[in-house]
Amino acid sequence: MPYVPIAALQDYVGKELGHSEWMTIDQERINLFAEATGDFQFIHVDPVKAAQTPFGTTIAHGFLTLSLIPKLMEDILILPEGLKMVVNYGLDSVRFIQPVKVNSKVRLKVDLTEAIEKKPGQWLLKATTTLEIEGEEKPAYIAEPLSLCFV
Repeated sequence: MPYVPIAALQDYVGKELGHSEWMTIDQERINLFAEATGDFQFIHVDPVKAAQTPFGTTIAHGFLTLSLIPKLMEDILILPEGLKMVVNYGLDSVRFIQPVKVNSKVRLKVDLTEAIEKKPGQWLLKATTTLEIEGEEKPAYIAEPLSLCFV
């Protein structure tokens, strides 16, 4: 993760921070997420039945793709120097725009939208993240994750 002086956090607000590497969403990852969450809806785990849907194949759970935000933005989100820890603080909004079909490649675009000192030593960073799907015009989602940084 890139670290910047606290005084420089505001310099990044309103700016694109970059893109993650591409990640393939394969059936094994989808199946593991189904196991972890108990969500075995056929559109995710049954290729034969899913082939009969408008998607033509299995699709990743929306919450699977959303859960990738921390991993995909770990090398992109700027953080204050002197960081002791950072925790997920929630999401301000999420809009799923189109499904991620099995074996698609995705990457995350990250823009910093806010950096607010909540209390001394606690900074709330809000990003706008867009999960792009390789070869697709529309993204999978646009979400606004919040990260609480303790310095």
